[in-house]
Amino acid sequence: MDTALIALAAALAVAIPALATAWAQSRIGPAIAASMAEKPELSTTAILMIAIPETMVVLGFVVSMVILVRS
Repeated sequence: MDTALIALAAALAVAIPALATAWAQSRIGPAIAASMAEKPELSTTAILMIAIPETMVVLGFVVSMVILVRS
């Protein structure tokens, strides 16, 4: 039972940030497309706005690895 709870905790450490990132990017994507249609010079800002939420998934993965290694 203990192993199952550890595996569930590690899975949730990745799944919840992944869902939050997907939701954030679904809101950011159309806004970036509209702003780049008006000002194409915002491409660097657009790339950063898409990349920032993805760091949540990377951090969730790191946390899940820590959970799995320490168990």
